[in-house]
Amino acid sequence: MKRSSHVILTSHNSQVYKDSLPIKWGAATALERGPVIGSLTDTTKRNAIGTHSGSYTVYRALSIAQGRYATNHKPDLHNTESPVKIGPHASWFDAKKMVSIDPWGFDVPIHFQKYFADGYDVRPTVAVTQAHLQIPEIYEAVDQGRLKIDGKIINENKDIKITKVAFEPVWYLPGIAERLGVDEGELRKILFQETGGMFPELVTRPDLKVMLPPIGNTTVYIFGNPQDLAKPDVELTCRVHDECNGSDVFGSDICTCRPYLIYGIEDAARTAQRGGVGIIAYYRKEGRALGEVTKFLVYNARKRQAGGDSAATYFHRTECVAGVEDARFQELMPDILHFFGITKIHNLHSMSNMKYDAIVKSGIEVVNRISIPENLIPPDAQVEIEAKKAKGYFNPGAKKTEAELAAVKGRPIDE
Repeated sequence: MKRSSHVILTSHNSQVYKDSLPIKWGAATALERGPVIGSLTDTTKRNAIGTHSGSYTVYRALSIAQGRYATNHKPDLHNTESPVKIGPHASWFDAKKMVSIDPWGFDVPIHFQKYFADGYDVRPTVAVTQAHLQIPEIYEAVDQGRLKIDGKIINENKDIKITKVAFEPVWYLPGIAERLGVDEGELRKILFQETGGMFPELVTRPDLKVMLPPIGNTTVYIFGNPQDLAKPDVELTCRVHDECNGSDVFGSDICTCRPYLIYGIEDAARTAQRGGVGIIAYYRKEGRALGEVTKFLVYNARKRQAGGDSAATYFHRTECVAGVEDARFQELMPDILHFFGITKIHNLHSMSNMKYDAIVKSGIEVVNRISIPENLIPPDAQVEIEAKKAKGYFNPGAKKTEAELAAVKGRPIDE
């Protein structure tokens, strides 16, 4: 059936359809909770604001506009199920533990078989697969003896075997509001206003409690047995990493992001090799969730200011350009850790107090905190690391005085 081209704003009771299933967030089973229906093949069955694929939704729209994508397409999910067993965990049945992802969002043909049979187009928001990682720094770690080839975690060719899990965001709006300490109505109004009125249902349909926001997803890389993540007596090494394309992918040396990420990967693999389990959670929050354009503007401002790029003004220059020092607000970050049933992290690779505080506040115990070793910090990133240490970020090194901070300089913009 071809979808009508007529535009309908769901602002009236006549658009509340009887086939739209209720969602009981935090229910004890998938069927009792109900599926999240954000697909558009039958708009009378939708029970969520927004649609699937996050920030890629617009590209799908362009494909439809060009006639390259059929609006009535339903994905063939045969053989797409997870190759490993995950959950359910007690955290899945707690409406407050996970408010930004759907724990029942993977293997949906299994969890919601009844609704598939009834013609509902339920789409996955979580996908699990297995892969090998080929990372030059890991090859070097093997050559130098810090990691060993065991055929289980690290292959003969020095590749790392991993399980990886992709998450699309699914926001339970009452839970998001409570987590952030704001009124749900106020949250919905601000989301509507600050997206330029992108989703009218935020303010016209208070009965719709779930939103699929048009933002990036999160990817998790697991080293060892994924089921061991939920066992507090099994050593767990964790790095929660916020995306930095310039450093992570291209090796830009103005920050410590790639060295910190790779150090976390190496230690996660080493932990798995000694009988534990490792997890890297990679969140799409480029430039402290301010975006890469803003980040590059800040780089220019830092390097052109009077006196040059200095640790003393590192955070101030960001706030001058962006209006806020950091927009990540890590309150939603622990949800993905709870998806795996994690209750104890033995080794947390992070300097960030915001990350640490959010994890601990969510009920997860952290035993050891690990900061990046000095020898892994690029010269131009000394500005960042010294500013963070002075700001109170976790680091065993001594904090510099204001005069010493002013003396920590980065490269000029033209070098």
